[in-house]
Amino acid sequence: MQCVCTVLLGSLLCVSLVVQSSDATEPAALRVGAAAVALQADDAMVIAGGIGPRTVQGQEGELRATAVVLADRQGTKVAVVSCDVLMLTRDLVDPVVAEIESTCGIPGAHVLVHTTHTHHAPSTVRVHGYDRDATFCREVQRGILQAVRQADEQLTDAAFYFQRGQEATVGQNSRMLLADNTIYWVGSYDDQVRPTGPFDPDLPVLAFRSPAGKNLALIFGHSTHTIGALTGNFRSPAFYGMAAQSIERELGGTVCFLQGASGSTHRLNVEPPEAAQRIETAVRTALAEATLQPQPCLAAAKIPFSFRVRQFDEDTEEAAVTAYCTKRIPGGAEGVIDVFRTMRKELAPLQGQERTTWLQALRIGDVVLVGVPAEYFTGLGVELKRRSPFPQTFIAELSNDWIGYLPDREGHRLGGYQVWTGFHSYAEPGTGERVIEAVVDLLEQWRGS
Repeated sequence: MQCVCTVLLGSLLCVSLVVQSSDATEPAALRVGAAAVALQADDAMVIAGGIGPRTVQGQEGELRATAVVLADRQGTKVAVVSCDVLMLTRDLVDPVVAEIESTCGIPGAHVLVHTTHTHHAPSTVRVHGYDRDATFCREVQRGILQAVRQADEQLTDAAFYFQRGQEATVGQNSRMLLADNTIYWVGSYDDQVRPTGPFDPDLPVLAFRSPAGKNLALIFGHSTHTIGALTGNFRSPAFYGMAAQSIERELGGTVCFLQGASGSTHRLNVEPPEAAQRIETAVRTALAEATLQPQPCLAAAKIPFSFRVRQFDEDTEEAAVTAYCTKRIPGGAEGVIDVFRTMRKELAPLQGQERTTWLQALRIGDVVLVGVPAEYFTGLGVELKRRSPFPQTFIAELSNDWIGYLPDREGHRLGGYQVWTGFHSYAEPGTGERVIEAVVDLLEQWRGS
């Protein structure tokens, strides 16, 4: 049997190598370790996820950094880390990844740092009308490093099970075309005409069990915005994170959630407690149907991806934001309009500037996880999966960096909040499609291995 491993050439490219496995006297085909570290926060910290700053009193569940470390027969290691925060930019992620490489021996190209996009955690980014909380950012960095170290220390023999589950009721395409030819964001949508994009119901489940059948680690994904605490206005990992922690208490092991391509998908018609319950049910169903994967081997690649800050017309942007907010947010329009006006003022001199981020792929047997550093439109995610040479390909958006929303070209044409220029959306049109091309080119290098 052949296994694919990777090596990092400088900081620019990971190249796949083919290694021939030998006989049954070799070590176990796969080892796994998993750990979850609670992130400490307090009521004084500004919560991210809105247009302006807000605070809460109290917390439900835990905000966590959850790590799953895998090692194959050849000694190739990969680490998947999921953090219950809104986003992380690479100035926070890169130093931690370097420390993981130094202390754990896991190459930086093999470490995927993902954020679940909960809108109920202290701020780790500068976006809209508030900044990051420096103390909490350091806490998140500590949690990532500690979780990976603990997981790496706990490596034990494991079998890998997989099922491509489905959950089609929790989310929906939220960029609805309204009767006035605008795209829904907030406010009333009684005049909706149609959704403008797809919803992705895929719910992949990757389960790792001991030879005795004990649950060691479980990774699942789904593609809907992580908004909705279960019991009130608290700090919370939101309905996905609460579902993960509930499954963990019931089944044992460590449960890690990865948010898929959900830049255009939200939970609109299902209350958070019900959403959590439906996700739990879907994960359990997929787990019950999961099948043993033969002799999984690991591969990883992380490549730089360059893009440009978009060019924009101030008058056009001002008119779009003002018209929507005035009509749909009566009584609160001016404050929102001013936030977007301020962001554009700062971005104006940066138009055309080139920036670089990361794209990443991890292969676990026949399953591929693609790390995209943005709130990726669902249609783009679906298209990337369709074009992948690996049928079991899934997106983990908001991984390793955050460069705002990445809409497709049609989304840019239609307009709406996700394409209004601001810190939340500043990449030039076409960037989302270019991500597909770069990732597919990368995955083609693994075809047949």
